[in-house]
Amino acid sequence: MTGAPGATTPRVVALVPAHDEAEALPATLASLRAQTRPVDRVVVVSDNSTDATVEVARALGADVLETVGNTDRKAGALNQALARVEAELVLVLDADTTIAPTFVAEGLALLDARPALGAVGGVFRGTPPASLLEQLQANEYERYGVQVDVTGRTSVLTGTEVLVRRDALAAVARARGRTLPGPPGAAYDPGAITEDSELTLALRTLGYELVSPASMSCTTELMPTPRDLHRQRVRWYKGMLDNLRAYGFTRVTARYVGQQAMLAIGTLMLTALVVLTALSVATGTFRLVPFWLAVGAVLVAERLVTVWRVGRRGRLVASAVLPELAYDMFLQLAFVRACWLAATARDAGWHHVRRDAPSPRVAVAAA
Repeated sequence: MTGAPGATTPRVVALVPAHDEAEALPATLASLRAQTRPVDRVVVVSDNSTDATVEVARALGADVLETVGNTDRKAGALNQALARVEAELVLVLDADTTIAPTFVAEGLALLDARPALGAVGGVFRGTPPASLLEQLQANEYERYGVQVDVTGRTSVLTGTEVLVRRDALAAVARARGRTLPGPPGAAYDPGAITEDSELTLALRTLGYELVSPASMSCTTELMPTPRDLHRQRVRWYKGMLDNLRAYGFTRVTARYVGQQAMLAIGTLMLTALVVLTALSVATGTFRLVPFWLAVGAVLVAERLVTVWRVGRRGRLVASAVLPELAYDMFLQLAFVRACWLAATARDAGWHHVRRDAPSPRVAVAAA
């Protein structure tokens, strides 16, 4: 997993930020080894790990960089790694994520053909769901992939995996403190709790183009409990709100501000629908209207078609309607809490899902 002998600057280096990821690393590193165009070097960036992350990474042939005094979460870990690693292109890959075998090859082809591209992201999908909650997340991710495929728009370079030009990261670092928020010299803003959406805004502000082809897919973990999911989404929502406040209203941020406004409107409309329906049932005035039944049938058909590829279980959940309606309300509660935290300048905190990790020997044997 290292660069060719005599090479001065590797073409593609994979940076894998990891905090207590001994259990997940084997699958992630295996997906890097399975690339049709192998990366030139793999560096696992162990950030304050207390488990066997370092030992597992080394046993599987990766180089290891351990952060020193990092208190800036993933952004700080990546900044330390970028200061010590040379590469033309950097593949940032979460330690709990696997990528399609052609991910690197397709990304390189796009970047070579389009000089204006600053980075190439992918479309994320969930691991095989083991519960209704995880199935709902898998359906959500599938719909997001369909949306990206149909519109061709990259809303966010997902932090799970992205292939980015090193000179684009250098340009971002130079613009910090002037054109861009954040401390000068930092490719990733250590003050951003969602470094992926912040980097997306930074690259777009500097004029770089971004794409996320549906064929460049990755598989990432699903949140196993409502508490984990709520904390994850609060962080995502608040991170974007914080980033938009830092950037202000610009040509680049206008669309993102509109998305947040639509989220707020959607939350109010869904709440009103549920409340009014409940009141009509309670007062005995509820009636089925053919026109609205037809509209509802179209919406159900759309939700079913957009999750078709996830399989029979996903289709059943979508056709049942009520589970996804409850899921949407659950996510909207997370958005409301994120808005409250943003308005009161409170920290959403960092979220790390802890699972029972195997010993290093077991983890390596599973790769």
